[in-house]
Amino acid sequence: MRCPYCSYSESKVIDSRPAEEGTTIRRRRECLSCGKRFTTYEIIERLPLLVIKRDGSRQSFDRMKVIGGMVKACEKRPVPVDQIERVADEIEQELQSSLEREVSSAQIGEMIMDRLKDLDQVAYVRFASVYRQFKDINTFLDELNKLLKESR
Repeated sequence: MRCPYCSYSESKVIDSRPAEEGTTIRRRRECLSCGKRFTTYEIIERLPLLVIKRDGSRQSFDRMKVIGGMVKACEKRPVPVDQIERVADEIEQELQSSLEREVSSAQIGEMIMDRLKDLDQVAYVRFASVYRQFKDINTFLDELNKLLKESR
């Protein structure tokens, strides 16, 4: 690690501690040439995860899109943001731990719906109505009836 002050390539670690819920390590270093201190962060290198959209195009997985969709579905519902973020973390972790580097947007949508169903049923129906593109009231009622049968 090069010193940001004098560009010397040798430094010693003075302090090391976890940061950002254990996903990052923060290190305080001291340059062995000029003696100035600086901070570095060490993170886990993740393999890129591509999402295959309905039209066949591919784009990088974006955790914020998962959170955004759930926030819209949970609007004016008693669902704390930290629960939404936890669900997004679970989904991202599950996708990263699978051996697949490409995943369909449909699979991600199903994962979100499975978790929303347990979190808040109204949010689940809202998300499902947009995600599954309900064409009419009968499609909407079919989904509600499935939900009612499962809750009994």
